[in-house]
Amino acid sequence: MNQRAVLLINLGTPEAPTAPALRKYLKQFLWDPRVVELPRPLWWLVLNGIILNVRPGKSAEKYARIWTSEGSPLKVHTERQAKLLRGYLGQAGQGDIVIEWAMRYGEPSVAAALERLKACGCGRILVVPLYPQYSLSTTASAMDAVSAWARRTPRAAQIESVPSFHDDPRYIAALASSINAHWMDYGRPEKLVMSFHGLPKVSIARGDPYYGQCLESGQRLAGALGLTEADFAITFQSRFGPAEWLQPYTQASLESLARAGVRRVDVVCPGFVSDCLETLEEIAIECKAAFLAAGGQEFRYIPCLNERHEWIEALARLVRDRLG
Repeated sequence: MNQRAVLLINLGTPEAPTAPALRKYLKQFLWDPRVVELPRPLWWLVLNGIILNVRPGKSAEKYARIWTSEGSPLKVHTERQAKLLRGYLGQAGQGDIVIEWAMRYGEPSVAAALERLKACGCGRILVVPLYPQYSLSTTASAMDAVSAWARRTPRAAQIESVPSFHDDPRYIAALASSINAHWMDYGRPEKLVMSFHGLPKVSIARGDPYYGQCLESGQRLAGALGLTEADFAITFQSRFGPAEWLQPYTQASLESLARAGVRRVDVVCPGFVSDCLETLEEIAIECKAAFLAAGGQEFRYIPCLNERHEWIEALARLVRDRLG
């Protein structure tokens, strides 16, 4: 049991862009008390009586727009990142570190990945939730699944985690390199919009550090790019439900910029390391259409880090620093 291992965890994805697959996925995702904090009896009625009868079909249409021949983009990129990480560690003389990946919701599950690591004799496991900024609804939820497995598993491994890497210089440098490469091809926009996933304001009031970490990531990235305050904006996307979420909202901000005469914007999503529904459909399709309809002329979405060399190298260094 002296083998070392790394478990990468991403949010999750349905098995197919169909209503039945989305119903199964959303039922697991939205029932997590970290995601929706309403009283369970009330939320059970709303979830099963309304949402799971209405939302799966609409969500399936959105997934169908971005689905690839290999499957869900999020799943494809996460699997590739795990394979590349294994290769980078091998080149650094640490090929003995076992790499697994899992989804918090959907397959492959966190428990199944941990069982595979246990079967390999891994006595020390570093869990890396692939969320740069810490949030109770993402990072803590991922660790909930890890802890649940450990509680029911005799002689479970020693488990450590990386809570966040929002201010890691290598992560920031990887983002800056990606954006600069994009600008080498297309030139700089009038405004760079950094869009982070939203969160209900009540979560921040209860002590969730997510908002502050998003702002810090954005400011550090702006500094690495040499931007002034007028050159960029930090916004929040993906609202769900009637509650007030973190502002300014991404789509509303883009529409305001267009109406104010800004002709060209670039949008990057520093809170995601893999392209997914929220980046490819919500930003690159829906927000683009909204910006153009409001009078904007040119909208470019800058892809997530995905399999970029700088990001995988940063991830490998992060793992090596923690495992020694």
